[in-house]
Amino acid sequence: MAAAQDREVPYWASMRATEVNMRVGPSADYQIDWVYKRKGMPVKVIRLREGWRLIEDVDGAQGWVVARLLTPERGALVIGEGEAEMQSEPGGSGTIRWRLAPGVVGVLGKCQGQWCELDVQGHKGWVSAERLWGDGDP
Repeated sequence: MAAAQDREVPYWASMRATEVNMRVGPSADYQIDWVYKRKGMPVKVIRLREGWRLIEDVDGAQGWVVARLLTPERGALVIGEGEAEMQSEPGGSGTIRWRLAPGVVGVLGKCQGQWCELDVQGHKGWVSAERLWGDGDP
């Protein structure tokens, strides 16, 4: 699986597991700096090194995770203040299907203009790209 992620950096990835250790260096011998507990959480991969990936999260924190705990599946994180509307159609003219709190994680689909498809545990709709971290170019 790590070989599938050997590509040009930066690129988006998501947490494959429900618990992922971020370390201060690219080896299990290095100290754990942070433990992520959100499967599907999007991260930006900014460097590759022998089965390890230097990642950056939504807060700008950087550290090393073992490559097998990341998936190239694109995820997105709801950001900003207040709830984000998930609508039936892109463009803001669709009906509101759900309201998403900041911190909600979903699988990112295609984006059209300033709107992106998001699947949050089977609940699908369109969310304004300005409310998502993980869309666009890394």
